[in-house]
Amino acid sequence: MKTLKRILLGLLVLLLFFSLYAVVSGKTYLFKAVYYNFANIDDYKKFSNNTVAVAKPQPWQLSASYNKIPYPDSLNNLLENLGTVGVLMIKNDSIVFEKYWDGYSDSSISNSFSMAKSITSLLIGAALKEGRIKSLQEPIGNYLPEFTEGEKAKIKIIDLLTMSSGTDWNESYINLFSVTSEAYYGPDVYKTATGVSAVVPAGSLHKYKSGDTQLLGLLLEKATGKTLSEYAAEKLWGPLGAEHPALWSTDHEKGNEKAYCCFNSNTRDFARIGKLMLDGGKWNGTPIIDSTYYSNSIKPCMIKDTHDNPCDYYGYQWWIDPEHPEIFYARGILGQYIINIPSKKMIIVRLGKRTSPLRVRTVPKEVRYLINWGKNIN
Repeated sequence: MKTLKRILLGLLVLLLFFSLYAVVSGKTYLFKAVYYNFANIDDYKKFSNNTVAVAKPQPWQLSASYNKIPYPDSLNNLLENLGTVGVLMIKNDSIVFEKYWDGYSDSSISNSFSMAKSITSLLIGAALKEGRIKSLQEPIGNYLPEFTEGEKAKIKIIDLLTMSSGTDWNESYINLFSVTSEAYYGPDVYKTATGVSAVVPAGSLHKYKSGDTQLLGLLLEKATGKTLSEYAAEKLWGPLGAEHPALWSTDHEKGNEKAYCCFNSNTRDFARIGKLMLDGGKWNGTPIIDSTYYSNSIKPCMIKDTHDNPCDYYGYQWWIDPEHPEIFYARGILGQYIINIPSKKMIIVRLGKRTSPLRVRTVPKEVRYLINWGKNIN
């Protein structure tokens, strides 16, 4: 009984210390982080959201071979083991396969997580084409005053796109005290993202950092005079004929969108991002982004990474398959993917709750399975 009392007293003291620290330090987001514990695909219900509006919907056509193509048991078993809620294949601009689990459907909203990075990159491309951003070589201090002095003043837009800003952003998803946790659960993503320090020369080291994408989102707002949701509706969701409004989670009511994550939509509308990229940044022949920007987006940046190797797997916020460099994809932490296979005129979208820990040359196991499946479809 005495041992139990000591344990309870210890837990109480620990809880009190934690609460005092959170309040005194101003890190009250820690209460939310502890309560929710870890991110999941329905987190838009926890946060405030801005709506990405639709215009005139352009529904996908169903292929004559809809849901009749080969679908291997090995792929199905892997997808089910990883908590997949939806998989969709588009070929030659028609749906050839789709399947859903756990009550999800072709219109169910799910979090994109870091697929939002690729969407933010597209918005940079649109702003560049419009002239709202003059050049990718511009210092980000032209838009964000926190980056006008010292080493931070040397960071350019292209450094953010290639994840080579050189800042000290801590990309930890487990550490509750990391800036990534603060950005996800906290009330002021602007302050969190701009509060970084420059520790490595900009453009010299590729290191994956959500903070780089968040800075892209913040400078987009300054460059366009619009929220990310408004600009995404104008440049993507409207022109691409999305059928359902998307939700982009914000740090607080009418606050800043979390540009590095938290764009919420469904398989069919996410596939429109794939079609835009499959068609070279054009939609039905109309350019949405500059052709040069498009080409560089899906070209490996080749900047030295943390393993001292040239980065042959990442472009402008798009992942690239080093074994098949023509294949590129958007990727979220829990296994959210928009995979483009240009030689097959194919897009594969997968949404789910988990990802395999196995990576081969940065490519997750399920992505390799999905690519092999697609490449075997005539």
